[in-house]
Amino acid sequence: MNITKHKVAAIHYTLRDDAGNVLDSSEGRAPLYYLHGENNLIPGMEEGLEGRVKGDKLSLDVPPEKGYGLRDPQLIEEVPRRAFGGQEVEVGMQFEANDGQVITITSVGPETVTVDANHPLADQNLHFDVEVVEVRNATPDELAHGHVHGPGGVH
Repeated sequence: MNITKHKVAAIHYTLRDDAGNVLDSSEGRAPLYYLHGENNLIPGMEEGLEGRVKGDKLSLDVPPEKGYGLRDPQLIEEVPRRAFGGQEVEVGMQFEANDGQVITITSVGPETVTVDANHPLADQNLHFDVEVVEVRNATPDELAHGHVHGPGGVH
């Protein structure tokens, strides 16, 4: 069975940056299950997995435009330090905004804090080593919800 729209695929992966540093990996964990064609992965990853079958091993090089996008300077903002309600803040801290977006603190001054709403991997080339470990039909519930409900289709 090939990975095509509305199939569930399970993959093991290792993600590296241009310098070869491992940024993320499923090694030692359960494989990542996703519903293909529903934007559950970055576009370059879905494109590279299209048509693959169980047992395929591949390397994918994904440019920023097909990954987490190019850095948008409009998503970097200086906010008053008081906006953090007296909470101690440090460079590198991350928090989730009300809309679910991850915000990173990039600088802390006496009166202001600079926050960046760009994805931490924006502007980066991504290098994936991937192994397809399973491909199956999606359940009706998975199709209706647009995501996988676990290896056996359990929510």
